[in-house]
Amino acid sequence: MAVIDPHINIDDYEPEGDLVVLNLGPQHPSTHGVLRVKLWLDGEVCIKAVPYLGYLHRGVEKLCEKLTYVMVTPIIDKNDYLAPITNEWAINNSFEQLLGVTPPPRSQYLRTICAEIQRVASHLLWLGTFGLDMGGALGGGATLFMHTFRERETVLDLFEALTGARFHYNTLCVGGNRHDIPAGWDVLVRQTLGVIASRIDEYESMVHENAIFLARTVGVGVVDPVLARALGVSGPNLRASGVDWDLRRDAPYGAYGDVQIKVPVRTEGDCFARYLVRVEEMRESIRIALQLLDGVPEGPICALKPVKLPGAVKIKPGIGYASIETPRGELGSWVIADGTERPYRCKIRPPSLHTVALLPYLAPGNNLSDIVVVLGSLDPVLGEVDR
Repeated sequence: MAVIDPHINIDDYEPEGDLVVLNLGPQHPSTHGVLRVKLWLDGEVCIKAVPYLGYLHRGVEKLCEKLTYVMVTPIIDKNDYLAPITNEWAINNSFEQLLGVTPPPRSQYLRTICAEIQRVASHLLWLGTFGLDMGGALGGGATLFMHTFRERETVLDLFEALTGARFHYNTLCVGGNRHDIPAGWDVLVRQTLGVIASRIDEYESMVHENAIFLARTVGVGVVDPVLARALGVSGPNLRASGVDWDLRRDAPYGAYGDVQIKVPVRTEGDCFARYLVRVEEMRESIRIALQLLDGVPEGPICALKPVKLPGAVKIKPGIGYASIETPRGELGSWVIADGTERPYRCKIRPPSLHTVALLPYLAPGNNLSDIVVVLGSLDPVLGEVDR
């Protein structure tokens, strides 16, 4: 019988037992990035799991200290590479806080709309790859993947029409946005989100009627809410465990104060609950984006003059912290300014780092195949973990 103890000393576990040590990653498609998890297995059952980070270390925070405020955005863009807009928003929020600048209302609306559209794209990618993690449960895993990526491509079309890029946008800047809404973009957004909203029901029919999917997710990988809060877990993973907390509603920023936020919450805390929360979040994000799109105010999109030189923005000495709600949870940016055109110190608080901390608690007692499902349900992005 497996001992479910994340702190177990392997030397004390059945000295005569024949344990197998297996490295899941760092080169493995189901680790959702360059993550290594060292597993001790008793047959097929995990006894202990230890995640190892650093295989993707980019030194982004140190790079920010060598670049000017104007040059930081495209570097930060690539941390959570499934939600670049939110990366840009978090870091520029902290810059604007120190600078004492508030982006114009039109910029606030545009940022919020883009963040919600980005949330839909991120959850679509998660749901598709979760199908791949499930394997044979969903037509070999590729069926759900192809359906969700079909819609995700249309979301990337929206960002391409707005910024000229499909993935890393560099569209936010200190004080506002670089790109204004082009003619006809609002119509394209409504059409695209309308199609996606109608097809969420299609995804649910593929999953809810699949006995294998239910067997592999219901009651599997249960996250205790007390443990989740102790480890700093946030976002859908926290709300799926019954903790009703969302920065968009509880600490409004951007244009979120102008719209009612309905926060999906489940109490089961298992893989299926995390799936349900993200599916409902897609519906809610579509509603928020469409409602805000109807009320975008006229006016400028940036509070500062157009930037012509890399050192155009200088911030007086001070310390600032700003956080936002990304598809993975609370993304915080802590910055120390020293009066020059470069940050003296930059520190990023990524939600995926706290998510990965759950693995030593969730893996023990599960079969190897279930560990892949549990990891997929958590939706970590290693780009922001090893920032």
